[in-house]
Amino acid sequence: MHKQRIIRKRVLALSIGALVAVSGGVSAQSEREAELEARIAQLERLVGELVEKQAAAPAPAPAIPAGQQPVQATTVVPTAHPGTRFAYGGFIKANSSWSDYSDGNPPAGGLARDFYLPGAIPVGGRGESPVYDTHAKQSRFWFTTDTVLDNGSRLGSRFELDFGVPTGGDERNTNTYNPVLRRAFFTYDNWLFGQEWSTFMELGALPETTDFIGPTEGMVFNRQAQIRYTKGAWSVALENPETVLTPFGGGGRIITDENSVPDIVARYTHRADWGFVTFAGLLRQLRYETPARTASATGYGASVTSRINMGARDDLRLMVTAGSGIGRYTGLNFFDDGVLRADGGIEPLDMIAAYAAWRHVWTGTWRSNFILGYTSVDNDPALTGLNANAEASSLRANLMWSPVPRVDMGVELSTAKRELERGTSGTQNRVDFMARYSF
Repeated sequence: MHKQRIIRKRVLALSIGALVAVSGGVSAQSEREAELEARIAQLERLVGELVEKQAAAPAPAPAIPAGQQPVQATTVVPTAHPGTRFAYGGFIKANSSWSDYSDGNPPAGGLARDFYLPGAIPVGGRGESPVYDTHAKQSRFWFTTDTVLDNGSRLGSRFELDFGVPTGGDERNTNTYNPVLRRAFFTYDNWLFGQEWSTFMELGALPETTDFIGPTEGMVFNRQAQIRYTKGAWSVALENPETVLTPFGGGGRIITDENSVPDIVARYTHRADWGFVTFAGLLRQLRYETPARTASATGYGASVTSRINMGARDDLRLMVTAGSGIGRYTGLNFFDDGVLRADGGIEPLDMIAAYAAWRHVWTGTWRSNFILGYTSVDNDPALTGLNANAEASSLRANLMWSPVPRVDMGVELSTAKRELERGTSGTQNRVDFMARYSF
C-alpha cells in the first residue's frame, strides 16, 4: 500500500506539472494540450495495471536456515501439512590413510581400516608392512521437514544416511556399499520420537578430526531409538536398552537383548559467554536370561562435557565419563557392560573415559587440533580372564584448511595403543588425509 501511494503521488505531480506548462506557455495550442492529456491518461492506466500486479504477487518465501537447501517452496507431497518446508543436505567425504600396526594388520575391508576403532587394534601378532586405504564411505545425506501448524505447534523430521558401516561391496571392482540408517526421528514441539544421538552424549564439544570419530576410546558415542522430552536446558529420555556381557572366564561376548525396561537418561546444559558445560546421568538395567535362571544388575553413569572459549582463536573441549555397567556407551563398546560370575550372576564393570582437545585457528582458513583420549576398566581377571581389554589411549594432531566455504581439507597424525589385562599391547600409527564438500 505504501508503494501504491508513492506511485499515485508521482503520477499526480506529473499531471499537474504538465497542465501548468500547457496553460502557462501554450494555452493557445489546443491540439498540443489534447495530446498531453491523452498521454497522461495512458500513463495513469499503465500505473494502475502495475499496482494491481504488485498487489496480486505472492509473498516472498521464508528464509531457509543456513546449511539447508530448499527442495521446493510448496508442499512436495499431497499428504503433507500445508506450508511444510522440505530441505536436504549432506557432504561428500574422501579419506586416504597409511596405517602401521605393531602386531599385524586388521583384515582387509574391516572397519578398523576405515576409522579408529580401539578394540580392533591387533595384539599378539607379528608386524607387517604399512597399508594404504582410500574410500568415500563416510559421505552422508539427510532430508528434513519443518511445519508450523495452525495451532502454533511445530512439527519436524529428519532422515539421515551414510555408508560408513558397509553391508556389501568390496574393493576389487566397483566399491559399492549399501546405505545405512544413521538418524530417523520426528519432533512435535518439545518431544522427539525415533532414532537419534543418545541423550547421554553431547555433540557440541566433539573435536574436529579427519577421522570419523577421533578420540574414540574417551568418548560417549551412541545412536539409538528413544522418546525424549526437552524443556529449556533440561532433557530426559527413555532409550533402547541392550546388555553386553563377557562370559565367565572371558573368550567371547554375549549380546542378550533381554532387557525389560528402557535406559533412563537425563541431561542439563548451562551456556554462557565463555562456552558451555553439560551434565548427563544414566540409569539402566543389565539383564541375562537362560532356561536355568535370570540374572540382572543395575548400571549407572555420569558424564561431564564442556567447551571453553579461550580468546578469539582458541577453545578447549573436554569430556569425562565414569560409571558401572555402561561399557556399550563409550569407546564403541571397547568394554562390555559386565561379566558373568560362576554362579550365573552379573558383575557390572567399573570404567572411566575422557578426552581433551585444544583447537587453535592460525588464520581465517587454517586451524589445528591437538587431541588426547584415554579409557580404562577395573577388570577382575578371575572373571574376565587375561585377554579382556584393560585400557586404550590415543594422541593426534591435525592441520585443517578451508580454501573456500563448505570445502574442508586436512591431514592428521595419530598414534593409539590398546592394552589387554595380561599386560600385552598393540599400537596403531596412522597418517590420514581428508577432503570434504558440504552441500
